[in-house]
Amino acid sequence: MGDNKDAIYDARTLGYPKMFVLGFQHMFAMFGATVLVPALTGLSVSATLLFAGLGTLLFHFLTKGKVPAFLGSSFAFIGGYAAIAPNGEKELLPYACLGVAAAGCLYLVLAALIKAFGQKRVMRFFPPIVTGPIIIAIGLTLSSSAIDNCKQNWAVAVLAILVVVVCNIYGKGMIKIIPIILGVIVSYIAACCLGIVNFDAVKEAAWIGLPFKMEDTVFEIFKDPDTSLITNSIITIMPIALATMVEHIGDISAISSTTNRNFIEDPGLHRTLLGDGLATVLASLFGAPANTTYGENTGVLSLTKVYDPKVIRIAAYCAIAFSFSPKFAAVIASMPAATIGGVSIVLYGMISAVGVRNIVENQVDFSKSRNIIIAALILGFSIGVNYSGAISFSIGSVDISLSGLAIGALIGIIFNAILPLEEKEYKGANKAYATESEGTISNQPKRMDAKRKIENKKKSKK
Repeated sequence: MGDNKDAIYDARTLGYPKMFVLGFQHMFAMFGATVLVPALTGLSVSATLLFAGLGTLLFHFLTKGKVPAFLGSSFAFIGGYAAIAPNGEKELLPYACLGVAAAGCLYLVLAALIKAFGQKRVMRFFPPIVTGPIIIAIGLTLSSSAIDNCKQNWAVAVLAILVVVVCNIYGKGMIKIIPIILGVIVSYIAACCLGIVNFDAVKEAAWIGLPFKMEDTVFEIFKDPDTSLITNSIITIMPIALATMVEHIGDISAISSTTNRNFIEDPGLHRTLLGDGLATVLASLFGAPANTTYGENTGVLSLTKVYDPKVIRIAAYCAIAFSFSPKFAAVIASMPAATIGGVSIVLYGMISAVGVRNIVENQVDFSKSRNIIIAALILGFSIGVNYSGAISFSIGSVDISLSGLAIGALIGIIFNAILPLEEKEYKGANKAYATESEGTISNQPKRMDAKRKIENKKKSKK
């Protein structure tokens, strides 16, 4: 596929010091949301950082180091943790983690099916009319949490937004590609001046410490297992993976669209699913939250146009290093919610903008009632359910709760499969809906590449 204008695919051209700063920026981008999950569930912040870093490196290893994705804590499983350990009970959390690990194994099953039968048969269910609105919905549903954070102090939040925008639009050189860090630093300092930052936890935290304790891991269960609780945890939490796997495909589509690289085809959706699934299993076994490809970091990619996966791996190494420092975790945890909210509102908006671009580049025809209905259902359910609360139902004695994004994605996939194409659309389905190996990415860059090859051959003959 063709390169984006001004995009940087090899960050070594910037020099290693700048690469480190860019990696540090990615760590900052994921930090607020990543540590929020353990804060809400009772899991360890340090363990979360450690396995976010290790999970990211494992993902990059399995995807041949090609996909610039960072794996952070997944919000999708918060309901699962709450169902098993509603008050963050230490003795119950390992059982919830076992259920999440079992859910991660479903990723491996889907990866094996794609490997066995080919991604074409799978990706025909995820054309741009489905993935585009899903990507838009990912950003829009996340934006509500950013606004909630901004409400804590709008002055600090707006300052963070302005710094990010000004640096990205008017900045030169390195200033232009590290707007997130600058936005965080400036607004953090402003918050300190306003006296709204509490450093008590920072003073009490140790400089060095182990990220997790064995008594908090899944392995502790098997000393005196409660088979009923094990069964309930697995049955309750595993179905959540059906939704998160759809989200994974949407995230990989967003990263592909942002970087103008078809990662669904190369290194392949089976590899990205395998990496995400194994990272979730590994994290869960050691008492950390489930991992997922992070939209915040996709936003950073879109903002900076530095698409080198090596920068993401630097962020992973930083996360691992800082997981051994409780004091650092306390410093970041002391960051005002308004600072996180201001930066996040830009990043989440960028995700939705990528979804719009995905639809436009693939020339989805909205004069067709079929396409309007599918997009309307995805956006309506994803955003509507998100604001009204998850939809819960019971199958036998098992209670299942689905997020708006999960419901919207599933409904979009179902209606795309059952609604008939018009006659003209049948003839052009491969182009209009990218049901072949191009997946959810525009065919146009591939045609441009083919055109360049032909021109180069003519020149060489001359």
